[in-house]
Amino acid sequence: MSAQEINMPGQQRPMQRQPETIRENYRGSGKLEGKIALITGGDSGIGRAVAVHFAREGADVAIVYLSEDKDAQDTQVMNDREGRRCLLIRGDLRSEDFCKSAIEETVNKLGRLDVLVNNAADQVPQDKPEDISSEQLRLTFENNFYPYFYLIRHALKHLGDGGIIINTGSVTSFRGSKHLIDYASTKGAIETLTYSLAQNLVERGIRVNGVAPGPIWTPLITSSMDKEEQRKFGTNTPMKRPGQPSEVAPAYVYLACDDSSYVTGQFIHVNGGGFIG
Repeated sequence: MSAQEINMPGQQRPMQRQPETIRENYRGSGKLEGKIALITGGDSGIGRAVAVHFAREGADVAIVYLSEDKDAQDTQVMNDREGRRCLLIRGDLRSEDFCKSAIEETVNKLGRLDVLVNNAADQVPQDKPEDISSEQLRLTFENNFYPYFYLIRHALKHLGDGGIIINTGSVTSFRGSKHLIDYASTKGAIETLTYSLAQNLVERGIRVNGVAPGPIWTPLITSSMDKEEQRKFGTNTPMKRPGQPSEVAPAYVYLACDDSSYVTGQFIHVNGGGFIG
């Protein structure tokens, strides 16, 4: 990758202005051969990395995105290079009707649904609780939490024995966040939803797990933080740097494949060494 590099003290590998989607030396081994996955927020960042890793492991994917057509098309090109299908579904996940139609379009065009990855999210940092307006609070939950439930509810009629649900959480739900109070609260709701669904759906043969990333270098960071915040981003981890989407996506591969057949109701923490008790 030819992206410009940012050197950070103590980091183990150079930080790049453009997120790294997949390592050049990542070798697929057919772990998801023939599977069909729906991934929200698949146009960039962690969602794009998950889509490309799934493709390299043999899966066809549908990605849901809001309006970033060029980014979504770039993801599609990356999956095409892996020899797998990538269906683009454009729309607003805050609408339950759209969530339902996204599930149905995936099944109708790709044949079925095996894996649902809930990943799309938004954040607006605020220094004080008083600065979080009622509208921001409502929109944060409508963007970050409600779609997870809508998609799961409509996916369940297609996810049979062996079905997989993976929810993207965050280190903020386990530790809190001084500047992301409403965002962290949505991730706390997602954490509890994951634990509860895992208990409810285990008898149907459906596994529900989550990934809780720490500071990962994605477009969400560059769009919501100023340059000084970006410079410091991730330097408070034991590894002294932010992670790359390419370092998170393999956790989703593990949870989506048979390697994790005895795992449900769990979160994998990918956070640069931060201890979660």
